[in-house]
Amino acid sequence: MVSQEQRRRQLAREKFLRQQQRRTDARRKARTRNAVIASALGVILVGSLALYTTGALKDDGKEKAGADVTPSATSAAPDPCGKPAKGEAESMSFKKEPAMTIDTSAKYTMKLETTCGDIEVALKAAAAPHTVNSFNFLAGKGYFDHTKCHRLTTNGIYVLQCGDPTASGSGGPGYQMKDENLKDKSLKGNVYPAGTVAMANSGPNTNGSQFFLVYQDSQLPPSYTPFGTVSASGMTVLKKIAAAGENTGAGDGAPNATVVIDKATVTKS
Repeated sequence: MVSQEQRRRQLAREKFLRQQQRRTDARRKARTRNAVIASALGVILVGSLALYTTGALKDDGKEKAGADVTPSATSAAPDPCGKPAKGEAESMSFKKEPAMTIDTSAKYTMKLETTCGDIEVALKAAAAPHTVNSFNFLAGKGYFDHTKCHRLTTNGIYVLQCGDPTASGSGGPGYQMKDENLKDKSLKGNVYPAGTVAMANSGPNTNGSQFFLVYQDSQLPPSYTPFGTVSASGMTVLKKIAAAGENTGAGDGAPNATVVIDKATVTKS
């Protein structure tokens, strides 16, 4: 027999996925409309803009789960984060995925210096080489610097989504990558454990720059490339952000906390 709580979580996931599909459909229609307008005006569009969603923001939780977090979506608590460093996110677009330069036998760590505290992520170079190579490339270009983490989910799925310089949910680096590591041993029973860092996408093999960090175990289909694990101290930062809630009261909106990545770096050890 399915408990009321299990049924509530199931309904929340289904609602979230329906919302994601509607957003994807809306973006597809917008792209088609814009292409028609551009053709009518004889406008030549150079480059392309890849659209990325959190996929389902599925709390790709990492091992360091710790205590569960139950944030209030309408939290009136003061902003727990500091002021962003001076500077603005730069608009960058690249024609194709960068050439492989990482050593898949080495260890890589991504450090996100945010207004809410540092979040360190142990990257899975061997299991997700294209993804890790892309983050190494983009971080080296300063792509993530001064970018806002634009989305927080607090109902059914528990993730913080980042990696979009436009903070709109539709930004990307101009290229897309294939899915990787979808059979990672950490994904048991279609659950992305707390601490997981995974790619957000708008369908199979549409990965760009947007990613999500899971702060509480989240049940999701294994469709989002898991490529890193948040450190224990980083989980503390994530839970602080989650506890402040999101701005819609519906469980899916912009974080109430001012979460800005002042600087992102990837280092090899």
